[in-house]
Amino acid sequence: MIALTEKLDRRPRWRARLQIIVPSLLVLSMIAVSAFYADSQQRQIDREYSRDAVQEQLGTIRTKLEGNINANVRLLQGLVAVVSSEPYVSQQRFAALAENLLANPSQIRNIAAAPDLITAFVYPYERNRGFIGKHLFAAPENARLLHALKEGQTVILGPNMLNNGTQGLIVALPVRIVNDKGDPAFWGGLIGVIDLPRVYDDSGLLANDLPLRLVLAKKTADGSGTSVIFGDRNVLDQDPIRMVIDLGNDQWTIAAIPQNGWGTGTALSAVVRLGIFLVASMIAATVIWVALLMAERQKNYAALREREEQLTALSSRLGLALETSSIGIWELDLASGDIKWDDRMYQLYGVDRDVQTCYDVWRSCVDPDDLVQADKCLAEAIAQGKTYETQFRITRDGEIRHIRAVGTAFRNPQGRMSVLGVNWDVSADVRLQEELREAQRQTEQQNAALDAARLRMEHNSLHDALTGLPNRRFLDQKLAAPLDDSAGFGQLTILHLDLDRFKEINDTLGHGAGDAILRHVATELEKAVTLGDFVARIGGDEFVVVCTKPLEPDEATRIGERLIAAINRPIVYNDHECRVGASIGIAIRQQASVAAEQLLVNADIALYEAKRRGRNRVEHFNDSLRARTINVKQTADAILRSLGNEDFIAYYQPQFDANTLQINGAEALARWNHPKKGILTPDKFLEIAENLNVVSQIDASILEQALAQLSRWRALGLGIEHVSVNISAQRLFEDKLIDRLETLALKPGSLSFELLESISFDDKADAVAESLERIRAHGIAIEIDDFGTGYASILSLIKLSPSRLKIDRQLVAPIVTNATQRRLISSIVDIGRSFGVGIVAEGVETMEHAAILRDLGCQTLQGYALARPMSPDAFVEFALRHAAENDVALPRTA
Repeated sequence: MIALTEKLDRRPRWRARLQIIVPSLLVLSMIAVSAFYADSQQRQIDREYSRDAVQEQLGTIRTKLEGNINANVRLLQGLVAVVSSEPYVSQQRFAALAENLLANPSQIRNIAAAPDLITAFVYPYERNRGFIGKHLFAAPENARLLHALKEGQTVILGPNMLNNGTQGLIVALPVRIVNDKGDPAFWGGLIGVIDLPRVYDDSGLLANDLPLRLVLAKKTADGSGTSVIFGDRNVLDQDPIRMVIDLGNDQWTIAAIPQNGWGTGTALSAVVRLGIFLVASMIAATVIWVALLMAERQKNYAALREREEQLTALSSRLGLALETSSIGIWELDLASGDIKWDDRMYQLYGVDRDVQTCYDVWRSCVDPDDLVQADKCLAEAIAQGKTYETQFRITRDGEIRHIRAVGTAFRNPQGRMSVLGVNWDVSADVRLQEELREAQRQTEQQNAALDAARLRMEHNSLHDALTGLPNRRFLDQKLAAPLDDSAGFGQLTILHLDLDRFKEINDTLGHGAGDAILRHVATELEKAVTLGDFVARIGGDEFVVVCTKPLEPDEATRIGERLIAAINRPIVYNDHECRVGASIGIAIRQQASVAAEQLLVNADIALYEAKRRGRNRVEHFNDSLRARTINVKQTADAILRSLGNEDFIAYYQPQFDANTLQINGAEALARWNHPKKGILTPDKFLEIAENLNVVSQIDASILEQALAQLSRWRALGLGIEHVSVNISAQRLFEDKLIDRLETLALKPGSLSFELLESISFDDKADAVAESLERIRAHGIAIEIDDFGTGYASILSLIKLSPSRLKIDRQLVAPIVTNATQRRLISSIVDIGRSFGVGIVAEGVETMEHAAILRDLGCQTLQGYALARPMSPDAFVEFALRHAAENDVALPRTA
C-alpha cells in the first residue's frame, strides 16, 4: 500500500517536473533562436552598411580613374587635330607639339606618330627612337585592332609592360587628312603611352590610408577567363562590389572589399551582440530560476509578476534600440521640455554625464546657423503628426560634426506626449559628398580647360603661326565650301606666289631675316588685295590669293604685277636692306564645273612656268602648259616603271688613241629603252629624272652594266682595259656607292668616273675632294667631263687631281676654221701636260678634227667621225672588226 502510494506520488512529481522542464526548454530554445536571429540581423545590417560605404568610395575612385584616362585621350585627340593639319610634319615640329601637349597635366609618357602605320616621329626622341620604322600592329592577331583604327576608331591596348619595368596603357588614334582631291584619307595613327602607375596614384588607388582592397581586371583575349591588371586576385572570390570602366574598345572591371573583409563588424555591432548575449543570458537565468521556484510560485507570485513587467520593459527598449541601429536614443517630454539621453547621446554631443539634459541644453549644442531650421522641423512634425527628420551641425572638441536626427511623436504610458528618436554622426557621409562635388567641379574645370585648349589647337591648325594668315588646311576648306554665285558668273581666280631670292636671305642673314621677310610679304599681300579676297600661306615661301569676283585675264595680270611690286618693296633687318621678288602663276575658272582643287593645281603649273622663264614675273595657265604637264607626268610615270623593269641600259662609245687610232677605252652612256618610243638619249629624260631624284639609281645601273661588259671584253681578248662611267653629283656623296666599291676587286685605272664641270666645284671643293679621295682609294680614276663649259676655276679643278680632262664638243667644233679655238685647246693641253693630266677630245665630227687634235697634243679622241655609241653586242662586233683593220693612221697637218 505504501509502495503504491509512493508510486502515485512519484507520477505527479514527474508530471510537475515535466511541466516545468518542457516549457523551460522551449523558452530556452526560443531565446537561443531569437538571439541567433537578432545577431544574424545585426550582421546583415553591418554588411549592407559596409557594402554601401565600399560602393561610395569605389565610385569615387572609378570616376577619377576613368576621368584621368579619358582626359589623356582627349589631349591626344587635340594633337591628332594638329597632325591632320600638318601631315608632312617634321620630327622637330612633332617634338614641339608633343612637348606643348605634355605641358598640360596628364599621365602620358610617350607619344609617336605613324604615317601609313610605320612609326616615323616619337617623343621623347632619345627614349623612343628605337621604334622609328616599326609597323604598328604588325602581328596577325592585331588585324582586328588595325581594322578598327583604319575605320576611325580609337584603340586602347594594355596594360603592357614598358621598358622601364612599369605598366603602360597604349592609346592609338586614327589620323585622317584631306588629300589633294579634297576627300578625307587615312594618314596613319597617333600613339600615346599612358603611365598606369601614375594614373593609379592620381586616381587614389595607391593611397596609404585607403580602407579598401582593390582589384582591376579584364577579360582574356578569348573571353574564357579574367586577367588581373592591378591588385589582389583573391578579392574577386569574396563577393566584392564591382563597377565597369568603359575604355571604348575595351572594358575593365574594378572590384573592392573592405580592408579587413566583410566579416569585421563595427564597435557598435560588438556592443549589440554583447547586449544580446547578456539579455539572453539573463532571460535564460530567469527561466531557470523561475523553474526552480515553481514550487513556491504561490508564495512568490507577486514578485514574479513584477519581474515579468521589468523583463517586458527591457525587451521593449531592446527592440526599439535594434530598430534604430542603437546609435543614440533620446526622448523629449513636450510638456516639461526634459530630454532623456542614453550614454551614446552624451558621447555624441560631448556633454558631461552629470549634466541634467533639457531642450535648452540641446539647443546650446546646435550651430546657431542651423538651429532655426531644426526648431522649425520639430514644430512642424509635432503639429502635423509626422516623422521628425533633420540634419544640423555641432562643434565637439573643436571639430564640426554633422548630426542627423529622426524622431516620432507618441503618448507615453502616463498619457503625456513625447517624442522618441535617434541621432547619429553623418560627418563621414557629408565629407564624402563634398569630395564628390569637388571632384566633379575639378573635372568640369579640367574639361573646360581641355575644350579651350582644343579650340586653340583648332585655330592654330588652321592658321600659320608666323604670319597669322590662314594655312593650307584653311585654304582647302575655303575652296571646298560652296561659292556665292549670286552674280551668275561661277568664276574663281587663284594667284599662286613663290618668293624669289628668299633662300639667299635665309642663308646669308639667318632665319630671323627670313621670318621678317615672310611677315612683310603677308602684310603687303593683305594690304594689296581688295575686300572679299582671301590670302593664305601654304608653304615655306608660298602664298595663295583667291579672288572670287569676275576677273578678265588682263585684270588678273595687273593684280599679279601689283602684288609683285608690293613684295619688291624692301625692309630693313639689322641694318641690312632686304629685298625679295616673287613669281606668280594665275589660273582663272570661267566655268563652275572646274573643281577649285584643280584650279589650284593649274595655278601651281603656271607658277612653275613663271620661274622657268626667269622669275619675278606673272604667267597664266593655258592649254599648252596643260599638255606639257601631262607629258611630264606620263614621262615621270614611265621612268618609275622602267626602273623596276631595268629599261635603262648602257650604250658604249669607243675612245681612240690619237696617234694609232686603236681603241684604248670606252665611255658607258645611259640610254632609255622606252616601251613605246624605243631608245632615247638623256636629253629626253634626264631633267625629269633629276626632279624625281632617281638619277643615282640610273647611274648605279649603268655602272653595274659597264663592269659586266668590261669583264666580257677581257674574256674575249679585245685588249680594252678601261671604261668610263658618268656619275652625278647626287651619286657622288652616297655611302651606297662606297659600300659597292668595297666589294669590287678592280685593276687600278680600269674604271673612271666622269664628273660634270657644272657641278660647281668652287662651292663644294672640300666635300668633293674628300669624296673623290675615298673613291680613288679603290683604284678608280677621276675625269672631268664637258671641260670648258662650266664656271669652276682651273685651280679648283686641278686641286681635285683628275686623271683626264674631256674637252667639250663646243670647243672642238670650230677648230677647223678658227685659229683662236685651236690656241685655246692648245693651252688646255699645255695645262694638262704641266699637271700630268691626260686630255680627251670629244665631239670629233670629221677626220680633219681628229688630225688637228692629235697635232695639238690630245692623247685620246672620241666622236662620231670615229664611232657612234652602240649597244653591247654591236660594240663587241665593232671592236673585233676594228682590230682586224690594222695600220689605221691620220695624215699630218701643216
